[in-house]
Amino acid sequence: MITPAFELTQDPDFLTIVIKVPYARASEFDVYFEGEDFKFYAKPYFLRLTLPGRIVEDGREKASYNTDKGTFTIWLPKEIPGQYFEGLDMLTSLLTPKKSRSAKPLVEEIAASAELSEEEEEEFDWEIEQTPYKDSAENGLPLQYCYGFGNLRSGVFQRLQDELSDVIDIKDPDQTPVDERRRKRLAAEAAKFEPDHYLADFFEDEAVQHVLKYKPWWVDAHKEMTALKGESHQDQDTHTVVVFSEEEREQLRKFTNKSYLLDKRSRHHVYLGLIDVLLAYCYEIRVNEGDKNVESSWNIRKLSATLCWLESFTNIHDVLVSFGRRVLCYPLYRHFGLVTRAFSDTVMILQLGKAAVLKCLLDIHKIFMENDPAYILNDLFITDYCIWIQKAKSKKLAALSESLQKTTLTKSHIGFELEELEAAALLVQEEESMLKAAGGVSRQQLPSSESEMSDSEESSSTSSETEGSDSDEPESSTSEDGEINSVQDTLQEERTAPLIDCNGLRQGTNTSTFEVSDEKSKLSLPSTTPSGKLIAELEKQMHAAIRLSEQPEGSATPGCILQEQDKNRVSEPDRLSEDTDGKGNYLEVSSKTNPLLFLCGINEDED
Repeated sequence: MITPAFELTQDPDFLTIVIKVPYARASEFDVYFEGEDFKFYAKPYFLRLTLPGRIVEDGREKASYNTDKGTFTIWLPKEIPGQYFEGLDMLTSLLTPKKSRSAKPLVEEIAASAELSEEEEEEFDWEIEQTPYKDSAENGLPLQYCYGFGNLRSGVFQRLQDELSDVIDIKDPDQTPVDERRRKRLAAEAAKFEPDHYLADFFEDEAVQHVLKYKPWWVDAHKEMTALKGESHQDQDTHTVVVFSEEEREQLRKFTNKSYLLDKRSRHHVYLGLIDVLLAYCYEIRVNEGDKNVESSWNIRKLSATLCWLESFTNIHDVLVSFGRRVLCYPLYRHFGLVTRAFSDTVMILQLGKAAVLKCLLDIHKIFMENDPAYILNDLFITDYCIWIQKAKSKKLAALSESLQKTTLTKSHIGFELEELEAAALLVQEEESMLKAAGGVSRQQLPSSESEMSDSEESSSTSSETEGSDSDEPESSTSEDGEINSVQDTLQEERTAPLIDCNGLRQGTNTSTFEVSDEKSKLSLPSTTPSGKLIAELEKQMHAAIRLSEQPEGSATPGCILQEQDKNRVSEPDRLSEDTDGKGNYLEVSSKTNPLLFLCGINEDED
């Protein structure tokens, strides 16, 4: 038999059931209903429902068939007009046979049944501090610690260690107690926290502010629910704001119904784990603005310590602190504003009721199913949550949302010294601002000094031009010697040690000699002395013999060059002078074709 797709709606007097049976024979179908039971058969489809309220056969019931859509629509009168049937969207729960809906054991003490019923109805203290259960290790057998939904699983990781190594962060969870898991998780988060990344998102928060403005679907649904409550002053109309898609309904039909035997401690862990998973889901939806990507599965399981570290929380505040720490350590956007926004989003979802929570869980189930290693988390947690939430009491979810809303979370609770980091960063920022302001004031004073400098530069350039024009006249030989001597003195100051080679030349100074020679050639005057012929002949001989750039040691008498440079770097241009000892003549030749300076040697043959 095939279970058809179906949908239930209601009004004050009727329960409406729409059943999709394409290619069925409309002439042959059977419908049976009585009390809370409903059965429908049209070959090859069969549907059996256990309704949340009683219906009656009084002649007002009717049915119709749409041949184009292949759907049966059946209207069934309510036994009590105006009664609200809760949980019509919980399709998995509706498919449960009536005899299997009870989770009580087959054998129980009669006196204990009354106590269990009272315990089920009492108000649950969500803030109570509970001591984690510690297994005894007195026996020699290796212990296996439990995990998963309601801590009902164990030994899974021994069989699937290779598969789950990329899904969870804890190693060997079967042999790791809950307290040790928590210590390892806190140590891993402390090692992962990066102050630079946090401060970067704190100061440069344009992208964060953009995602904070995004409004997921539950924001509008919560506003609509609030408006409906204000109009009708009743809670039964709030279910209409959450609508399941056909794909989500198909997911619900594929689930196998289960019953869970959970004690008070296990139920406490289940509710707190639900908050942890919803917080991670709200962060993922907000930062990606409702779109799914390859990182969606990683974000959800990494931000939830329940999924990633198999954590079992004891109070709501620990759940919020764990989520806040992981948001500031792992994802792309590490901003405390995203922590508080996910917190408020989770409160909205819980206030919307079971339908909203189930819708979020179905989306998580789909995300994990499409990811290769993360699908195992569906078997450990999400599938069980999708089935269990359909049977959870709305009063418990309302109490959970109220307790969550009253819980406060500050930066000091995170444990990373966030306030101290921000204060230090703000202090550095203020100092930088003060330095920039001081730099701006100094730049405003620069124009006056620059004008003075420009005036001095203009005057110096004018004087240099005047000196250059004076150097063109033969009468200014004295000023020329002063300029040349100043150039030579500058060059001499730049030199370090008088390194003389075997031929008497200074090593490593070819470049400086070129510059000085070039400077002197520019300042030298045309030769007008009677010894012009001798100078021309010596210039030709020395031009072939002396090449300072290639053969600096080729000078016939380099000693006289060094001696002349030590006494007086430059003599009057193109003049032949006699030294005080009468040992020889010093000659400076100005060549038009070659800017280098050539000096004649001492004629040692003369008297």
